[in-house]
Amino acid sequence: MNAFYLPVWHVYPEASLLQRRTAEGIARVAARAIAAEGAFSIVLAGGATPRTVYESLCDIETDWAAWHVYFGDERCLPADHPERNSVMAFEAWLGHVTIPAAQIHAIPAELGAEDAALRYSRVLDAVDSFDLVLLGLGEDGHAASLFPGQDWGEGADQSPALAVHQAPKPPADRVSLSAWRLSRARRVWFMVTGAAKKEAVASWRRGEGIPAAAIQAVDGVEVFIEACCF
Repeated sequence: MNAFYLPVWHVYPEASLLQRRTAEGIARVAARAIAAEGAFSIVLAGGATPRTVYESLCDIETDWAAWHVYFGDERCLPADHPERNSVMAFEAWLGHVTIPAAQIHAIPAELGAEDAALRYSRVLDAVDSFDLVLLGLGEDGHAASLFPGQDWGEGADQSPALAVHQAPKPPADRVSLSAWRLSRARRVWFMVTGAAKKEAVASWRRGEGIPAAAIQAVDGVEVFIEACCF
């Protein structure tokens, strides 16, 4: 991997500080985008670490009417299932602020992976580059629902959203933005906590071809990481 694409690592002694700094950074990026363009587009990650970040965003001063929210991946579960990324984001943040409902674009994964991926690809076709993409890192190096040994959608001729089957963790059926569509962004930020991620991080730093390394951005990739897994 070319050194140009190596991420910038921000190492924090504990997860709570990482989460606080990430939330502060999101607020700054949103403010700049809204001031410059009148709108801010963000792609959300799922998981426990982002949840605390989202909770912190409830209290920021911003023009919520300028926010446009998308999701990096979703599990094929009923729309109100507690393990859905969209449900978590609404409980933690989106249900407590005044972003217009039409500007929150949940993945309709309850329709099944194939249909949902097709429909979400149509949504994404109308979107230019994202201002900010948030992602996590799995113990196996996966990002969003792009898993080792599967198609990550790295070519721009592939669909913006992919139907994922036989995921190595339940549920087996999911929908994920492709690597090239996640890379069509001004900034990509990973949030990484927990010592169990240490080997995946080491693989990434060695330049190995894990899914996370396939995602790039115009202004580069930054990783907000807890010291125990660096």
